[in-house]
Amino acid sequence: MKTKERVWYNTGMSKENPTIMVVEDETLLLQAITKKIKLSGMDVLSCSSGQQAVDYLESLDELPDAVWLDYYLKDMNGLAFMQQLKANPKWEDIPVLVVSNSASPDKVTNMLGLGAKKYILKAEYRLDEIITMIRDFILNDEGSTPAAPVTPDATSVAEPPTEPSQEESYDKNPSS
Repeated sequence: MKTKERVWYNTGMSKENPTIMVVEDETLLLQAITKKIKLSGMDVLSCSSGQQAVDYLESLDELPDAVWLDYYLKDMNGLAFMQQLKANPKWEDIPVLVVSNSASPDKVTNMLGLGAKKYILKAEYRLDEIITMIRDFILNDEGSTPAAPVTPDATSVAEPPTEPSQEESYDKNPSS
């Protein structure tokens, strides 16, 4: 029996109910992100370290629709995680959206160069806005066309909203 080769992102997750792998090492933040994503109608694979995410990917039959990656993890940084992801042909097409507290030009360039689809600054958005961005990315970028190579037009640092929000920004340290 011949198995059907996947052409789009190597994922079998439902586009109507996408699955996001969240890689975040701060437990309370990971719990908050997980809860909000579930409330938005998506499934979540929560990982508290880069290695746990790699181990999870190795054990999954169907890959997530996207990875939400915190750049600074206790066991590895986002660059090391992306290098591991891109070194495995089964995982190299999973879209990664980096969600971080800092974005130096070199860091952003390196992450985008390794295939990250977007680099989002946490402090400039509410959690709900980031989840909406990721959901929109999955729904608009996946399914009807094969995964395209990363281009400067398709990959960028997310721009902050033009008007400040009345709600709290999504920040690990709200007092700063």
